[in-house]
Order: sequence, then C-alpha cells, then structure tokens
Amino acid sequence: MHSDRQLWLYSSLARLKFLKNSYPAKIMLVAFLGTHVPLLTLVLSFLISSSSSWEMTVRVLGITLLATLGGTAATLYALHHLLAPIIVTSAGLQKYLDAEILPELPREFTDEVGTLMGDTCQTLHQLDELIHQIKNYDNLTGLPNRQLFCDRLHQILLQPHGDERLIAVFSVGIDDYIAINHSLEPEKSNLLLRAVAHRLKTCLNTVDICAYLGNGELAIARLEINSFESMIELSQLISSALAKPFSVEGNLIYLTASIGITINHLGDPGGAAQLLQQAHIALYQAKLQGRGQCKFYSPEINAQLQERLALENELHGALDRGEMVVFYQPLIDLDSGKLTALEALVRWQHPTRGLVSPAKFIPIAEANGMIINLGEWVLQTACAQNRAWQLAGFPPIRISVNLSARQFEQPDLVQVVERILQETELEPSYLELEVTESFLMNDIDNSVKILKELRNIGLWVALDDFGTGYSSLNYLKRFPLDMLKIDRSFVNDVTSNSDSAAVTDAIIALAKSLRLNITAEGVETKEQLDYLQNRGCNEGQGFYFCRPVPADTISNMLEKDARLLEV
Repeated sequence: MHSDRQLWLYSSLARLKFLKNSYPAKIMLVAFLGTHVPLLTLVLSFLISSSSSWEMTVRVLGITLLATLGGTAATLYALHHLLAPIIVTSAGLQKYLDAEILPELPREFTDEVGTLMGDTCQTLHQLDELIHQIKNYDNLTGLPNRQLFCDRLHQILLQPHGDERLIAVFSVGIDDYIAINHSLEPEKSNLLLRAVAHRLKTCLNTVDICAYLGNGELAIARLEINSFESMIELSQLISSALAKPFSVEGNLIYLTASIGITINHLGDPGGAAQLLQQAHIALYQAKLQGRGQCKFYSPEINAQLQERLALENELHGALDRGEMVVFYQPLIDLDSGKLTALEALVRWQHPTRGLVSPAKFIPIAEANGMIINLGEWVLQTACAQNRAWQLAGFPPIRISVNLSARQFEQPDLVQVVERILQETELEPSYLELEVTESFLMNDIDNSVKILKELRNIGLWVALDDFGTGYSSLNYLKRFPLDMLKIDRSFVNDVTSNSDSAAVTDAIIALAKSLRLNITAEGVETKEQLDYLQNRGCNEGQGFYFCRPVPADTISNMLEKDARLLEV
C-alpha cells in the first residue's frame, strides 16, 4: 500500500493514452508544465496590472514566450540525458530477458541512479551464474549434467582435427541403484551419491569430462586415449574404487558398478549425443550380464538391443492372446528311477518367431514387472494341471513352480498362493515353490518370515541354483527350507572338474547335515547320474531323463507309469 501512495502521480500519468508507453514523455510533460505555468502566470499578472500599451504588451509576451521556450528546450534536453541511466538499465534488463546477453553498466557512480545501475549489473551477473548452474549442473553432486556434458564434448569434436582424435565415453551405472535408494533414508541416499561422485572424480585426469545423468548413472569422456589397454585400466580403476565400502553416517555401504564404453572411431560422423547413447547401450548390456560387468559398444550390441525392444513390445499382451504355455520337466528319484515331481516351466509360443527361449523373455518380464502376472498365471496353471492329473486317477506328485524376485517382494504373496490352492483344490503338500539365494538376501528377516508363512500353509520350499549366490552357512540355517537344488553349472562337469566335484560333494553333505532333500539340475549323462547316486543325491532333473514337454506328453508318461504299476 505504501508503494501505491508513492506512485500516485506516475499511475495517474500512465492512464493517459499518449503517455502510457513512454517514461521520458511523462518527465517531459511535468517539466514543461512546471516551467511554463508559473512563468506565464507571472507574465499575465504583470500585464493585467500594467498600464502599458498593447504594443508593449505584445512585445513583452513575445520575448517572454521565446525565453520560456528556449529555457524549456534546454531543460528537456538535460532531463533527457539525465534519464539515460534509467533508460540504459531498462534496455539492459530487456536484452537479458530476450537474449540472455549480460549488460555492461558503469559501477563507479554513488548516487541513487548510479547505485541502481551498479546493483542491476551485479545482480544480473549473479543471476546468470545461478541460472547457468541450475541449467548445466546437477544440484546434488555438483557435476555437469547431460546437456553440459554433450555441449563440452561437442565443442571438442568440432575442434580442428577433432575427428582424428580418439575419445572414449564411459557410462558408469550403480548396480541395483533403485533398490539401494529405496532402502536408505533420503539424506543418506544423497550423501552416498555425493561420495560416489567424489570418488569417481579421483580416478580421472584434469582434462576428462565427468557428468551425472540421473538414476545412479554417470558419464565420463576421456579425451586422450593412448591405447586400448588404457581404457581397460580406467574401467578397472573405477570398479575397484567404487567397490570399496562407503561410510555414510557411521554405516558401511557396499556397492558395485557396471560400465559401458564406446569410442569415436575415425571418420565416424556421430556426435556427442550419439557417443553417450552408445555408451548407455553398452552399459545396459553389461547390467544384463550381472553386477560389476564392463561392456564395449558394438553394432551387434545395438542390434541385440533393438531385438530386445521388439520382444518387449510383443510380450505385452502375449498372456492375454494365449501365446504363453507351461511345459513340465520330470524330477526323478535316483534310487527307484520313478517320477516323483514335475517342474513347471513357462514357454512363449510366438505366432511368427516360434518357441521363444525363456532366457530371452524372462529377463524382460522381470525388468518391466510383467513377471508378476505371468508368474501368478504359471502358478495357477500348474496347480490346476496337477489337480487335473489327480482327478484323472494318476498317482499324486509334487509340482514345482519358480518364484521370481518381484513375486517374492509382493506383500500379498502368501494370500495369492493360498487363494490359488483353494481355487484349484490342490493340497498344499503337492506344491513346491522354488526361491533363489540372491533375492532372499535382500532382506533376510523378511525372507525368513515369508518362508515360514509359506511352509505353514503346508507346501514345500526349495532353494534353487544353490552354490551360485551367497551360499552363507550362517544365513542358510535360518531359512526354513525342504530342499536344495544343485546348480547345473556344477553338475555339468562334475566328472571332469575336481572343483565342481568338490562343491557338489560339499552341497550334498551340507544338505544331509541340515536334513534337507537334494535335487541335482542339468543331469545329461550316465556318468553324471552314477556320480550323484554314489554321493547320495535324492533327485535328478535334466535332459538325460526328459526335456521340458507339454502337459499332454506328461499325461502319456503318467498313464504309462500307471499301467506298469497295475502289472
């Protein structure tokens, strides 16, 4: 309100149409009126009271008018130039708003308008620095962002002979970043990310460019490549640096990072954005291979990514279109040779691609979350099929179904399993759920709780791919399990590799000491079967016995076994 009272004259003049858009015109009008009205009033008063002749009166009026106009012109000229600081300041502000060009205003004057020019210039420079910081730098890590990274790299590529200089772009991604971020409080997560950025910078040269791209991914441009080995050395240096524990508010946090690398090959017209995209594609491929991996970009990798994207698009709706089927692979009792259980394995019967390997589409379903609906459908289908075999008069057997990491994380997992058992009318004792070490270790206390709830239903729980994960005896004894499944990687060369044989023997001995049943996966030869039988393994599964086959084939096998039993 106070400022409104101070601006009453300015506001009043602004309402006049011919003065609305010109501040100097307002000043000139006030100056004109201010110099003419008093003087003309004085002259008029003189004339009225004077007894001079008309000639004298006209002469006096003429001289007075000329003198007034001259003085007014000089006054207006001076005022116009005295208004120049305000006009220049206004024009500088407008130029900055329109074109982001900083004005150069004098700062040596100390009066009010001089202070206005100096403060405006300083404020705009500070504002420009702030805007530049916000637009080009990550607020959390202080590193350049994607735009500034590409701009700097682009300028280097534009330099003379820039196309002859070999430049490597590294894309460094923190493994399981989303899970780590969710498991920490926001402030701790921010501190961890700052520490990662700081430690990464210690691995670089002064001329290297480093940026934070978001979601736990950082980019590095190495501008001087001496050899291929130097890039390997840098990737190893980064991996080892980030593998060391981070201390965040007294807590030690361990993490790993995957790395994708690309090089601007001579004569390649691709720019900075393309190099960064290639490095990101290589990083994506590295993450698919596991944690802490490093991958170089190649056209073949890009083709694989395009293939994966096509599969992901086609995977949407595949379940609704009836393209998913469940195959079953027998588990054989190694003492009697009889079929004791079946593992349900999902297959994708694509209308044009044929039978798509689970190794191709399961990781996609895991990544985009489709595995939850798919896994529930497999569980429902397998339980219903097992019940159908029982109703057909076949001897009851276990049906084994894999649980994915995402399924295990669902808060209603136990309720979903109970519902499916009720809907299919399958006794819980004929259902076995397989879990893997890796996702059990994410939250051990919660994993123990869920496994206990599942076993309380009355079903079986098996630990799949044992020996390939953490394999910690301290944690293993806490998990309520019924069976260990020896991974096929050990069974594959158990008769030819002493290390695999030693691990297999140790797993069997461990399972026996914990009173757990043992199933060996990947049995393909008679020699492997004999070895496992001699070591006391309970069950075997693999191509030596039977490949995964459709339900109809299993029905024929069960019918054949039933006739043999009758005989």
